[in-house]
Amino acid sequence: MKSKTAPEWTVSPGLTDYAAALADMENRAAAIQRGDASERIWLLEHPPLYTAGTSADPAELLDPHFPVYEAGRGGRYTYHGPGQRIGYVQLNLAQRGRDVRAYVCALEGWVIDALAVLGVEARRAEGRIGIWTDAPDGREAKIGAIGVRVRRWVTLHGFSLNIAPDMAHFGGIVPCGIAEFPVTSLRELGHAAGFAEVDAALAATLPAFLDKLPAKD
Repeated sequence: MKSKTAPEWTVSPGLTDYAAALADMENRAAAIQRGDASERIWLLEHPPLYTAGTSADPAELLDPHFPVYEAGRGGRYTYHGPGQRIGYVQLNLAQRGRDVRAYVCALEGWVIDALAVLGVEARRAEGRIGIWTDAPDGREAKIGAIGVRVRRWVTLHGFSLNIAPDMAHFGGIVPCGIAEFPVTSLRELGHAAGFAEVDAALAATLPAFLDKLPAKD
């Protein structure tokens, strides 16, 4: 049967240092794998920085005027900073079907469902991981990024959702290696939702996200 225990839900106030968060996530993943800690959903913000995934192309780091960190997750370069909700999702897939593809799909679906609660129409885009919507100018734009790592069937990293970041900060990179589409935010879309509203929408749609994961082998 699928694990029925809800993950621990943690929201960190203020800005969380990236290196400290990475170390905390690594330690928690090891503890989850050993059975010494519960699964966790960790919501936070970071100071301005860029992270490089395992497929990052140095040519896509255009202007590194913020610190750059090797993240260890999949994907390419991404930006994190104030006004962006980061969700680090640490689940034990050994108890949830051992299907990484299904997990990534469910993670995308969770953010899409949360945005729907806020009245924002978002979707997947074939061949492009992440969360997509229509910008005010009618162009397709990325409002959320997905980047995951799975070690011994425990997940690390997760998603970022643009609430009201400084959009100029994305100009230092080619976000996720996709130059032909812009990034956007809830504020750019004219939505006044803040962190409290976003977190509430994520909490409301969490059970459906977990239910989409396959049952234990």
